[in-house]
Amino acid sequence: MNGSVSDVPAPSPLALEEALNLASAEHQLPSYYQSSVRPLLRDPEGRWPHCCGGGCEPCAQTLIRVALRTLELMGTPRQSPPPEF
Repeated sequence: MNGSVSDVPAPSPLALEEALNLASAEHQLPSYYQSSVRPLLRDPEGRWPHCCGGGCEPCAQTLIRVALRTLELMGTPRQSPPPEF
């Protein structure tokens, strides 16, 4: 290669449903918990929950990971630091 920019186009961002489904599958979050992720996506730069250490199902950490991945797949990653895991 000559070091030039690739002719391969960057992948286009995914639509919300497709991105959420893919992110949920990647993090093994059952689809019936996706309604718990949606509020995070509506306010991506807002305050998000923290893990309470109580063994909740699903754990807030999983919801956050799915939300972060969904935003990334949609091409709108979170700009502020996510909560500590």
